Amino acid sequence: MIDATITELVPLVGTRDACLAVGRSRATHYRQHPRSPRPPSSPRPRPQPAKQPRALTELECAAVLEVLRSERFVDKAPAEIQAILLDEGTYLCSVATMYRLLRAHGETGERRAQAAHPARIKPELIATGPNMTWSWDITKLKGPAKWSYFHLYTIIDIYSRYVVGWMVATRESAELAERLLFDTIQKQNIRRDQLTIHSDNGSSMASKPVAFLLADLGVTKSHSRPHTSNDNPFSESHFKILKYRPEFPD
Repeated sequence: MIDATITELVPLVGTRDACLAVGRSRATHYRQHPRSPRPPSSPRPRPQPAKQPRALTELECAAVLEVLRSERFVDKAPAEIQAILLDEGTYLCSVATMYRLLRAHGETGERRAQAAHPARIKPELIATGPNMTWSWDITKLKGPAKWSYFHLYTIIDIYSRYVVGWMVATRESAELAERLLFDTIQKQNIRRDQLTIHSDNGSSMASKPVAFLLADLGVTKSHSRPHTSNDNPFSESHFKILKYRPEFPD
């Protein structure tokens, strides 16, 4: 009954006044009587842009590309190429046109020869017994006064999580790391080709004294990938457990 009344009043007074007369919300009326969607309009064809009278011909574009790809200019930027040619009294086209031609052929990237480095493989530390794989790192400990701290050198056997060697020093140096590694390897009676030592890429870990020592003792060294602390989780978790204790550093 209400729908029929609204239908009769809409042509006379409009939808708002018809809904107001019968006491129905316009939102309810529109929800119950949705309007049919507007028919899709056909897209208008875009007019083709007029050809510029000063545009380069196909032969001229090919000549410019030949110069850009030549052995003399293949590793230079278009702005540098244009400056060199202008010094020699030659003008081919603008720098923007050179970029536009290179972009059309997918050649706007680095034009110089690039070295392709293989992806670094994630190190996998495996130990089926003690003294097979060690993990070592250096961290800072708070000192007794403000702005003072010490360096803690720690070597962990990842099989048992046993700390096989450690040292606290006032500084970080490759010589101290070399001495600690040598004493620990001797104390644990490590044979040649028995042990693998893993660390991050710190200055002491990647130093020549440490590398020469491990090579002389027949110990294999392993390093984390650059900027990837998760590759040395044993030492990192050990330091976090140490420093998150409630009584640390007292």
